[in-house]
Amino acid sequence: MASIPALLLLATLPAFPQVPADLVAPPAEALKSPSGLITRVLKPGTDGKHADAKDYVTLHYTGWTRDGKVFDSTLAREEPLTLPLERLMKGMGEGVRLMSEGEVRRMWIPEALAFAGAKGKPVGDLVLDVTLLAVDPPPTQAPADVAQPPAEARLSRSGLVFRTLRAGTGTVHPGRRSHVNVHYTGWTSDGKMFDSSLLRGSSADFRLDEVIKGWTEGIQLMVKGEKARLWIPEKLAYRGEDGKPAGRLVFDVELLGFWD
Repeated sequence: MASIPALLLLATLPAFPQVPADLVAPPAEALKSPSGLITRVLKPGTDGKHADAKDYVTLHYTGWTRDGKVFDSTLAREEPLTLPLERLMKGMGEGVRLMSEGEVRRMWIPEALAFAGAKGKPVGDLVLDVTLLAVDPPPTQAPADVAQPPAEARLSRSGLVFRTLRAGTGTVHPGRRSHVNVHYTGWTSDGKMFDSSLLRGSSADFRLDEVIKGWTEGIQLMVKGEKARLWIPEKLAYRGEDGKPAGRLVFDVELLGFWD
């Protein structure tokens, strides 16, 4: 698997957020739940969509111990976290269920709702700033339009059908030989899931000229952070290859990053 060159990664890392001024003492307007979790909305969400236990959530977060030390941050990795809500630490999961898509919330998490003394994990109470980027159904649940693309989807000359599900950032697209880092799920046109990086819990790296033609074409239409749905005809997919899914395939692909 290809990896981002270390010097390039270091040159592009964003700075950590500043240590919150209210790290130790939550403000009076913060909300306290019966469990002991305390939260405060830093930025309202863009809609009222909340996550259920089985949903997958995509998050950016930074976590501090109560002495102001960062113990983890997706911002440093430049890759948001995507996983089932029910797999988050207890306090974080409770806090995220209060959030809607696009919301930023600060959480003061007591040790009993954090790592609870687990070996190798931060001890004591923790503070997290969490941005809820997206809420999605589990990969095993096929999209409603898996069998028939909607009218607003784009049809290319090759037969590929493309629809943006979530906008990305910037205007730069990967090239035909770019290395890309993605999360994806694939279904047959009758709604059967056959592969998902989300279920494996690890994103995938590959070069665009080393995958099926539908991916090579479709991912070049995307920008970093974009999530798209691709309806790929068999001639651009596995073309009857033994042991591979047959017919038209549907993929949800999120472009986490790319490099030459």
